[in-house]
Amino acid sequence: MDTQNLIDMANRIGDFFDSMPDRDEALDGIADHIRRFWEPRMRRALLKSLDQPDAGGVAMSGIVREAVLKHRESLTPTAPATV
Repeated sequence: MDTQNLIDMANRIGDFFDSMPDRDEALDGIADHIRRFWEPRMRRALLKSLDQPDAGGVAMSGIVREAVLKHRESLTPTAPATV
């Protein structure tokens, strides 16, 4: 999974929502989009990138970082149920 590409995609989502006048609504919109349209392994990789120092690639924008941190629990995929 190309984490730099995921961060770039998240930043583009953030650019769209950053124009909203209500900051909380923008943060919620970013997280909701990622939760609804990104598959679990994409979300895991994005969340993992928060815990790793920047390796000189694409940096996560401030609004995306804030949204992901605020909604980290709801963005974390649950483990599949085993039967």
